[in-house]
Amino acid sequence: MKKKEFAMLVLGVVGGLLFSVGMCMCLLPEWNLFNEGVIVTGVGAVVLVILGVIAMLGRPKSGKKINWKTVGKAVYAVVSTLVLGAGMSMILVLDMMIPGIIVGIVGIVMLLCLIPMFMGLK
Repeated sequence: MKKKEFAMLVLGVVGGLLFSVGMCMCLLPEWNLFNEGVIVTGVGAVVLVILGVIAMLGRPKSGKKINWKTVGKAVYAVVSTLVLGAGMSMILVLDMMIPGIIVGIVGIVMLLCLIPMFMGLK
């Protein structure tokens, strides 16, 4: 793994963690940290935007057409992440423990299906 790839991986993890913890701070009324959660979520979003800009600047520009297969994979990744988040929200916010666990497990399985989609099976 190159240094640039490792740095982007670290930025992605840090940005994702800040964003998700900030959202938890906002959504859990027991924590009483809504204002701080908005700040942490904003910082996580800024880190992720910086990561996106770095990734875009690092690639050479080409006149290639859109690869719809990659677009489909990205849409699937977003939908599976939203399913997992919906399950978490059902548990944390709506007090729906059993349905939330089921929806969360479905989201995790959907996310696990991304590995063979991107890496392939050998």
